[in-house]
Amino acid sequence: MPTSSWFAAGGGADGNAARKETVDKGAAIMLADAAEAAGVRRYVMVSAMGTDRADPKSDDVMQVYLRAKQAADDDVRSRDLDWTIVKPGMLTDDVPTGMVQVGELERGAVTRADVAHVLAEVIESENTIGRTFDVLGGDRPVKQAVAEL
Repeated sequence: MPTSSWFAAGGGADGNAARKETVDKGAAIMLADAAEAAGVRRYVMVSAMGTDRADPKSDDVMQVYLRAKQAADDDVRSRDLDWTIVKPGMLTDDVPTGMVQVGELERGAVTRADVAHVLAEVIESENTIGRTFDVLGGDRPVKQAVAEL
């Protein structure tokens, strides 16, 4: 039996607002449902920075995306799971540095590979259970940054 669940899918950058609802919100909630049904306690979700600043009335696809991510975050936080929500800044395909900053952060960027490294640390770190945090490129080695949360 699996011991953890990860949700890192996204509706893509194609401008399809409906897919933000079905993937970024709906699929994340469905996976949390499946984790609970299977008795899998650990749930790690990749969200996005800025969800708390989404415009509730805008039809802009980015705003729809941020609202969908926020709704999924809120749903996961309400569950009896050992959840962690990781909120990266703007993702880049740059060469990973192995160096990040975590916590409540302002805008910035982070490599996809460095986010993956953070996720690998998070899944093994009990100090991240019940935590939501941002991640950007920074000056702390990933292992140290996650340990200091």
